[in-house]
Amino acid sequence: MPGAILRTMFIVVFAVTGFLLGREAYLSVFSLHVANEGVQLVLSMGSSVAGALIGVLLAPLAQGFFEDELSLAEGAVERLSASEILGGASGLIVGLGISLLVKSIAFDFVAFAGRPGHYLSIVLYLILSMFFAYLGARIGAKTGMMPLRERARGSAKVVDTSVIVDGRILEIAESGFLEGQVIVPRFVLRELQTIADSVDSLKRTRGRRGLEVLNRLQDLRPIEISERDYADLAGGNVDAKLVRLAKDLGAKLLTNDYNLNRVASVEGVEVMNINELANAVKPVVLPGEELNVHVVREGKEAHQGVAYLDDGTMIVVEQGRRLIGEQSDVVVTSVLQTVAGRMIFARPKAGSPVR
Repeated sequence: MPGAILRTMFIVVFAVTGFLLGREAYLSVFSLHVANEGVQLVLSMGSSVAGALIGVLLAPLAQGFFEDELSLAEGAVERLSASEILGGASGLIVGLGISLLVKSIAFDFVAFAGRPGHYLSIVLYLILSMFFAYLGARIGAKTGMMPLRERARGSAKVVDTSVIVDGRILEIAESGFLEGQVIVPRFVLRELQTIADSVDSLKRTRGRRGLEVLNRLQDLRPIEISERDYADLAGGNVDAKLVRLAKDLGAKLLTNDYNLNRVASVEGVEVMNINELANAVKPVVLPGEELNVHVVREGKEAHQGVAYLDDGTMIVVEQGRRLIGEQSDVVVTSVLQTVAGRMIFARPKAGSPVR
């Protein structure tokens, strides 16, 4: 329906324009050389109708060109952030205002030569308007967006799929530490849906958990669904899209994916890694400190036992295999910080009974 309306509009506009141009051509050319009124009437009607027919024939070509350029413009706008669009629009208005001012001051004198001079002033004004409008839009998009982007850097967060599936974002939001706007891209929702529909039972469970976490997060705070997509990125890589989106919006990227963290940092995107946050808020355990732990299984080495703190930190107990299934006092010997998290090494406390 919209296509039919647009087609009708182009045909009507071009037909009327052709009719008026045909009439203008008759008045400027033929009427000066023909004295007979009957012939003048025929020529007047003929040139007007011919102009209208030519306009009708040119209308589909103009419509096709218009729709192609409109698609390109829509694609360009989709790649812009709201601050860039606002800055560009402001610059466009300022540029048009400047061109109007210059025209009123400098170009009105061109019309002194009568009708040709009037046409010349119109052409010069159109060229000037396009120049200043384009210049204003470019400068506005580059400079007018800066204050908004700076504010966005401190508030907006683009959420990765891994964070939603992980689920700890709920506790962070409930605690009040998740400030500012939370943005979930549409392509992340599609990835979650794909995981939830997987034939693999483990993936399907993780995907459904992610959707449930997202629903609960919406109950806690408003979530913005970003419709931006980047079809130009090879293979539709979600990580690359996340980095591009965060960079375009000037937002932080919320993730617990180590590789995505590194790539985003290289691209100059600020990253908030939930694993790093979890490690930062874990209690500090120092060598020599005594702990009471429950050894749950054997370690990699035959003599080792493994226990866990309440926050999930792994404790490797030397000579702890005999303590599996028991509650025992241990002494911390060293603490190792790894990419995966913190690991504590300990030994049974001398003389302590197994409980």
